[in-house]
Amino acid sequence: MTKLALTRRLPADVEARAVKLGDTHLNHSDVPWSVEDFRSSDAEIIVCTVSDRLDAQVIGALGGQVRLLANFGVGVSHIDLDAANDRGIAVTNTPDVLTDATAEIAMLLILGAARRASEGEALVRSGRWQGWAPTALLGTALAGKTLGIFGMGRIGSATAVRAISFGMSVIYHGRAPRSLPFSAEFVADVEAFWPRCDFLSIHAALTDATRGVINAETINRLPQGAIFVNTARGELVDDDALIAALECRRIAAAGLDVFTGEPHLDPRYVALANTFLLPHLGSATVETRTAMGMRALENVEAFIAGRPLADRVA
Repeated sequence: MTKLALTRRLPADVEARAVKLGDTHLNHSDVPWSVEDFRSSDAEIIVCTVSDRLDAQVIGALGGQVRLLANFGVGVSHIDLDAANDRGIAVTNTPDVLTDATAEIAMLLILGAARRASEGEALVRSGRWQGWAPTALLGTALAGKTLGIFGMGRIGSATAVRAISFGMSVIYHGRAPRSLPFSAEFVADVEAFWPRCDFLSIHAALTDATRGVINAETINRLPQGAIFVNTARGELVDDDALIAALECRRIAAAGLDVFTGEPHLDPRYVALANTFLLPHLGSATVETRTAMGMRALENVEAFIAGRPLADRVA
């Protein structure tokens, strides 16, 4: 019987399906695995998540019986794919199923940052609100503004559709123009892209080329008072540069769902009034997290049956 381990608690329907696939270890405590947990596991298949840092050291510590890392999520930047390949360990992900949920969070961040939602809620909750005033907490309208999307993949495209419904125009930069079912302008020259972004939403994968792509140089290319949103990976951003720009209002506001080193984000973000912060909620709906788990288990089932892995990334 195949030995399977889940490194985190997953939705109940997913866990119920998982226990039918073999000798399955569930993480009832939901405490993220340590290096020792990975080293000591006798599982042949591990369903891992973004909270698992599977670098070369951890992968090197895995037992020789491990044959598949079935990632619960699309991004696999937390997994050293080269190290997995060297060990002969297959890696899969869960594309498609979290697109809409993450795009909804991107729009929530855009709206929250633009309309100063954190400041408004804090005012009401603190009991300091003295009533409506003509110039109180004036934010930025979306209609008529340009949203720049850096990385027009599935989530970027879904975000664009939602932004257009709010009256925004959309431009995007990526490796090549896309055939899209909506109106958006491809800007091939990234240096020409940044200055046109009243709002910037980043949706690129984390690679050596994109790590720290939002830095002092790119921020200074954005229009004065631009609004920045990130639902991709925290490591795409140079925190020092973004925080400095927020402090001097070079960037008017930022909506962030992901952070370098999360959950231990830079405390300066919390201290800033012009940040709208969420705890990595991009895919956090019952429907989406269940679909992600089922997709991961479909990969597990295919692997056990010896079928091709449709979602294999390594």
